Amino acid sequence: MVDDEPMEALVVDIPNRRRGAVVYIVLASLLVVALLFIFIFPTRSYLAQRHDLAQAESRLELLRSQRKQLDREAKKLGTDAEIERLAREQYHLVKPGEQAYVVIPSDPATTAPTTTAPPPPSASRG
Repeated sequence: MVDDEPMEALVVDIPNRRRGAVVYIVLASLLVVALLFIFIFPTRSYLAQRHDLAQAESRLELLRSQRKQLDREAKKLGTDAEIERLAREQYHLVKPGEQAYVVIPSDPATTAPTTTAPPPPSASRG
């Protein structure tokens, strides 16, 4: 029965090798997941934040330019000349002693030459 002992050792050794391979695969999988959490996900978040920051900066620059334009317009609206121009243009106001005229467009039907359509051809019966 001396020959039986090495066979038992081989039988016991095969499951130990499988167990070692399974442990190796599990550890490798955990390492891959850990690398994903350490490098990939933060990098993706970082890139998304950079994109959001760039959009916010461009929007801020647009708002600053609009504010400068509105400041210039507000300063311009404070002048007497601009107030007078707007009063004449939008509200049709005139200064005392001036006369306002309204130009009425002519009726297009009376100014355009009238054309008559030729009579339809008579249907001949026969």
